[in-house]
Amino acid sequence: MTLSIEELARQVQVLRDIEEIKRLKHAYFRCIDTANLEELRRITHPEVTTCYIGGSYRIELTNQDEFIEMIASSFNSESVGRHNGHHPEIEILSETEATGKWYLHDDFSNFRVMFRTEGTAIYEDRYVKVDGRWLIKHQSYWRIYEKVERIEKKPKLTIHKLAETGRKLPPEMPDPNVPNTGVE
Repeated sequence: MTLSIEELARQVQVLRDIEEIKRLKHAYFRCIDTANLEELRRITHPEVTTCYIGGSYRIELTNQDEFIEMIASSFNSESVGRHNGHHPEIEILSETEATGKWYLHDDFSNFRVMFRTEGTAIYEDRYVKVDGRWLIKHQSYWRIYEKVERIEKKPKLTIHKLAETGRKLPPEMPDPNVPNTGVE
């Protein structure tokens, strides 16, 4: 099979686009866990939509400002998180549109209310290319499993990045993003 130079160039561009989307999603997870809201704003579309479905919550957001506010409130200075996305399944639909599925494994602790959530989920994203850059246009996940448990004692952390970079909550402010887990 002989490929034309044009077809070869097209195939190379598809591979480049897939790699750029992988880097985009890896940056997304890093930005969440470090509360890097400025970069998170740069990698999401202004009209990004969000739907996260867990065992005890459903979060639906209709734009970037709502998404950034939710991340700022959740990944605050009294929490720690680890989000690993892997096993990407990326499909380039056109020169400016793509979809992706990712397998998420996450671990999140909220020391304000002393609970920990650990689980896995499947992310289903849509991406758009604007001015030569891929952006997240829609993001959703549904849980495979979710384990929520009370933290009896705050662990001794030798480093706590969100304590430095996360939003500082006032002492009287309850965390607005704590799901009703029924865990006592």
